[in-house]
This record gives sequence, C-alpha cells and structure tokens, in this order.
Amino acid sequence: MDVPDLESPIFIPYSYHPLPQVEDYDDSIIPTSSNKPSRRALRLVLFGITTVTLLGLVSLFYHGGGGPQGELEFFDPAKETPVDRWTVSRGTAEGVSEKSNGPILGATPVYPWTNVMLVWQRTAFHFQPQENWMNDPNGPMYYKGWYHLFYQYNPESALWGNITWGHAVSRDLVHWFYLPLAMVPDQWYDANGVWTGSATLMPDGRIAMVYTGSTTQSVQVQNLAFPADPDDPLLIRWNKSESNPVIFPPPWVGPTDFRDPTTAWYVPTESAWRLAIGAKDSEHNGIALLYQTKDFITYELLPGFLHAVNGTGMWECVDFYPVSTGSALGLDTSTGPGPRVKYVLKASLDEKKQDYYAIGTYDGEEGTWTPDEPEMDVGIGLRYDYGKFYASKTFYDPVKERRVLWGWTAETDSEWADLLKGWASLQTIPRTVLYDDETKSNLIQWPVDEVESLRSSKQEFSNIKLSTGSVVPLDVTQATQVDIEAEFEIDLSALEQSVEADVGYNCSTSGGAAGRGALGPFGLLVLADQDLKEQTAVYFYLRRGTDGGLSTFFCQDEMRSSLANDIVKRVYGSSVPVLDGESLTVRILVDHSVIESFAQGGRACVTSRVYPTRAVYGGARAFLFNNATDASMTAKSLKIWQMDSAFLHPYSIGPD
Repeated sequence: MDVPDLESPIFIPYSYHPLPQVEDYDDSIIPTSSNKPSRRALRLVLFGITTVTLLGLVSLFYHGGGGPQGELEFFDPAKETPVDRWTVSRGTAEGVSEKSNGPILGATPVYPWTNVMLVWQRTAFHFQPQENWMNDPNGPMYYKGWYHLFYQYNPESALWGNITWGHAVSRDLVHWFYLPLAMVPDQWYDANGVWTGSATLMPDGRIAMVYTGSTTQSVQVQNLAFPADPDDPLLIRWNKSESNPVIFPPPWVGPTDFRDPTTAWYVPTESAWRLAIGAKDSEHNGIALLYQTKDFITYELLPGFLHAVNGTGMWECVDFYPVSTGSALGLDTSTGPGPRVKYVLKASLDEKKQDYYAIGTYDGEEGTWTPDEPEMDVGIGLRYDYGKFYASKTFYDPVKERRVLWGWTAETDSEWADLLKGWASLQTIPRTVLYDDETKSNLIQWPVDEVESLRSSKQEFSNIKLSTGSVVPLDVTQATQVDIEAEFEIDLSALEQSVEADVGYNCSTSGGAAGRGALGPFGLLVLADQDLKEQTAVYFYLRRGTDGGLSTFFCQDEMRSSLANDIVKRVYGSSVPVLDGESLTVRILVDHSVIESFAQGGRACVTSRVYPTRAVYGGARAFLFNNATDASMTAKSLKIWQMDSAFLHPYSIGPD
C-alpha cells in the first residue's frame, strides 16, 4: 500500500459530477490541530503505521486470515461461486422480512475483492458475532450486574437461515463477551426458527422471555422461555415452557403475519401484564395487537387494537414504551400514564425495511394509543434512523435510569462477499432515547456514554473557513476508527441575501453532495481516499421555501463510497429541526465499514454501510467541504478522537 502524499494535488477523472477539488495540498490550506506533531513527523509516523499495518496483515493472513500460506487472494467469479441463487428469496418465503440482498447485487463482472479489503471491513467497536449471520436484537436487559444481548443468528453460515438465539454479555454496553447459544430451533413450535422476542423482568426477579417461533407448518406462534438457573448472572441455560405455544394467531390474521412480542408492562388495576404483537389484516393495515396475562402462560386478546395504521402493511418488531416530558431520565416500561408521560409506539415496516415511530398518549383503561400528530403517525412520519437501520428494540436500564435502543444494520454488499469474509451484519452502537423537550415533537438519540471510554488521542481544529466550492483536507493520521464532533456556522450575510426557493429538495433525489444549491451542501467527507475517488459525505443542506422560511436537511451520501460495483449505494437523510440561535452540529462514529451520524444532538440519525477499496487502513482520510454556490461556512469547532477497539471475545466458562 502506498503511503499517502499529503502535499500532492488532486486531479482525478469522474464519470459523475464531482465535488469541487482543492488545487494543492500545502501547509497553508491544511488545518492543523492544537496538539499535533510536525508535518515531517506526521509523514514518518504515517509511513511507520502503514508499514506495521502491512506486516500485521501478512501475519494475519499467514495465521488463517487469508488464503493458503497467507497469499493475497482475489475473489475469482469464474470459479465455482459460493452463492448460486441470486434471485431466490429466503426471508419472505419463510414468513419474515426479506433477508436476501436481492438480484440488484448480481453485478457483472463481480468486483475482485481482496483479503486486505475484506478483513478491513470487520468493525472494531460495534457488536457483531465472531462469524456467520446475525439480524434482529432480542431480549436486551440488565440482570445481576450484566447487560445481556440476544440476537438472531445462523451458527452455520453467513447467510440467513437456521435461526437460533446468539447471546452476549457486557458490563458497560461496549466490551462484550460471547456466550453459548441461548436457544435453538429444536421443538415443533419453533422448528423453523427461534425468531424475535423480548424480555420482561418482574419485581420478584423472575424473567419471562416471550418469543416468536415458526412451527413445522410455518405458523407463527408465541412461546415462553425462562432461565434454567435464575441465580446465574450470565443466564447461560434457558428452558422452554411446557405450555408452549402460549399464543396462537387470531383466526382473522394470516399464519405468517403474527410475530415479535414486546416487553410486557404491568397494569396494577388488572393485576396483570400486557404486551403487544405485530400483525397485519386482510386490508393490508399494520396492527399492534394487545394481549393481557397474569402468568405469561394464559393470554387474553383485548378488544380492538393498541393501534393500527391503514396501508402500512406488516408491522414487525413492535416496540412500546413511556418517555418523560420533563426529565432527562428514562422510564421503566411499566410506568403508567401521567401528566408528564408520553408513549412511543414504533414498528418495523416489513415492506419498507424501515423503523418508524410516533409519540402519543396511552389510554390504559381502553388499551389504546393515540398519536399526538395524526399526520406523523407510525409508518408515515418519523424514523429512528434514515439509513440502514431496522428491527430495533429498546430496554430500560435501571442502573443509569435510561432507555437504551439497539438496531440491526444489515450488509449492502453481495452475499458472495459475505460468504468470503465469513460474517454478515452488525448492531449499531446502543443509543439512549429521550423525549425532545425543545421541539416537543421528536425523540433524541445519542450513543451511550460508555462509548466515550474508547476515545484515545484527540485532535482539535477551530474556525476553519470554507469558501464556496472548497474541499479542505484534515491533518488526521488515521481515519478508519474515529469519533468526530463538529459545529458549523453559515455566513449570515449570505443567509440573509439568499432568495432562492428550493421547495423540492430531498436528500435521496437531489443529487447528493454533488447537487449544489445556494446554501448547501456542506459538511465532512469520511472514509475518503487521498484522491477522493472514494468518499462518504455527511452534510447539511439549507433550503429556503417560497414563504421565505428556512428548512435544514441532514444527509449522508454513499454514492461515491466505493469503487466496487456489487454493492448498494444510496443517499439517505431527512429534514432536521434547528431552533433559533442553534449552530449546526453533527457527531459521526466511523468504524471501518459502518458510519453512524447524529445531527443536532440526535434529532436525526443516519447509518451507512460502506465498503471502500482504497480508503482503507492508512489510506483513509477525512475532509471538510462546502459545495454551496452562494454561502461560505465556518467549521467553528472540530474534535476528532481516535477510537480504541472493544476487543469482543468469548467468555471463559469453567466446567459445571
């Protein structure tokens, strides 16, 4: 791998409209942080890091990370292929959401991935299994000093199928230990899959794990499991109830349209527990059914629905929980309705593969939930994350009195590549969830505080001027594993003079970071290579409407994230509320092949999976850019931390 030349100009051919490029790299345009070594020292360090990286890779390949005798292998599509069913749907055929990446990835010719590229894609501080396929997070909870995460897992392949429950534990939601499989599909009522479920912790310490099983006849039923040894803080062994299945689908619900029970909440007036289950009816309406139980074995389907929205299709992975309107603390799931309590209803829309939520009011007596704003109802309004994020689930953390959100991030590369690297998908960084008391219309999501324990060396920049059409390289030694916080300020005179009406702007359809307007786009380029042939843009775009009012959009552009042709690339994003007097702020977590971005303190979030071929290892860079036509910008503050690895590994379990 060549050592990047920090002072060479950028001249590259593009088959698309490029971002304007800087003319030269020299000391006058490369901002330096307040605690950086000299440029000569930087080049020496970078050369050393690159050399060590290459030597390490050679060693890794020799000891099993690559091909025979550690040689640098290329994927040869002319050989027998590991996947011979590009167009065969698996998830939908089995009765859950689509799990295949689909025929869109059947590019010809297939990109010649190398071991160097594939090994680099594995993340350093996001949760993912040691190998093979993973999807939905299941039953997260805190129990006897440990955070527990269960997850949908295929122990035999990097493709979906043979779904069991993987299991991991952590003291801090960052450093995880892999445990033995918790549950496997070994009964008639879950023979076709131990699917998604939730944990309920009762006041007396008991745990009820209710999950969906796919029967031998592919009927979706709900089952109960509980710890074999409640005194074991690791909850290694689980027993399935002899009463299973405990809930069958109602007669008017399709046998494959009934799944993913929520955590239960206690109703004192009934001395009973309630939980919701996702479904759809014959009219294609998304539904959350409400059940009541006193013992988690016998259930009553309550009249009507907890909620339903016309035309939204199957609701998977329904979640329902309270949030406080006057406190920065989370609420236990069993918190009852009150004057300072709102309720969040979230559904994963099977057809869109997106997680929608709405904020509203829960009527405990009627067993119904009503959105505060009907035009922002579930499935037609707000989303947790506008990128690659699905099947999410929250839990209440009693230790820090917070609600924590997990979300599954699938691959967007080819299944050929997944089989070559031996694993597929990961979980996003766990996020705290709060009601936004400033806007009173949305949630705030933010990486859990413990992630900051991974921060190591820090570089700070300030007051970097960004003229129109500029790209400014940042003097950052390593950019593949970083935590970035940035604050931007737009030139006020340009803002006041702008009269352009851009009523049709949309992140996904307006040209991405190359689509220029009077007041945007501007932001950062991450996982970019030296020549900007590869780059992922994280940016803001300001739009002035016909009424003269300003709207702010927050977007993430993957279209130039990789030179590979067998991956899906999109531009994600949405509008984001910005209140009077607020600067534009963003936090970006970059971890090899995943980028998670949080705008305006977490009012809007975007997650991307990207697969660079050049912007890897020491070749990854970071840039600031301003592609607006009429307004200059200032990066008032920019902080970049290198992130240590979380070093996930198996927990050492002694003999019985």
